[in-house]
Amino acid sequence: MMRLLKKEFRLCMHPAALIMLGLSALVLIPNYPYAVSYFYTTLGIYFICLDGRENHDAAFTLSLPVSRRQAVRCRILFACCLEAAQMLLCGLMILANRALYGGAPNQAGMDANLAVVAQGMILFGLFNLIFFPGWYKDINKIGGAFLRASAAVFFYIALGVAATYAVPFVRDALDQPGTEGRGARIAYTGGALLFFLAATALSARLSARRFEKLDLQL
Repeated sequence: MMRLLKKEFRLCMHPAALIMLGLSALVLIPNYPYAVSYFYTTLGIYFICLDGRENHDAAFTLSLPVSRRQAVRCRILFACCLEAAQMLLCGLMILANRALYGGAPNQAGMDANLAVVAQGMILFGLFNLIFFPGWYKDINKIGGAFLRASAAVFFYIALGVAATYAVPFVRDALDQPGTEGRGARIAYTGGALLFFLAATALSARLSARRFEKLDLQL
């Protein structure tokens, strides 16, 4: 599996995916919906899969001594590495935001705190659950899977922004720039992590099942 993952990093990494990671710096923009920065990494993952389709990556991968299930799991693990990298970068940008602006409130969604990282976990889990099973149903039809996943992602982002004004728990406990509500934010992040892991594991299972049934013309 590690050799296959090394192949993903060396042969499948698209330059756009690395550029998108740099957009974690959007967290430094005052009054910006910070969860939008996570969308760009999902776009980078889309470019990786699209480039793989054009370069017949599936045919090459299956010519190696690996099963279809292993190929699917490794691609999703590769995507998770990018997602984890962005969550780490966003965490660093949150610290920089607080240093620059002194914890000023965000008028366009969640304040710069741990809950923004939790939003990324939920967003990525949702994306993985929709995109990969949809794509592995037919790897030649990637656009529809990405559009469906993107629609769900932006709906979640919109709900998150609205919740900072309309949902008391979010407004009073999570959407706080200071130490107030820290326990709630930690619990929320723990729940978000569990969701990310469960959604991604289910995504890998569904994707592998669909890819095994797919008739490939190698």
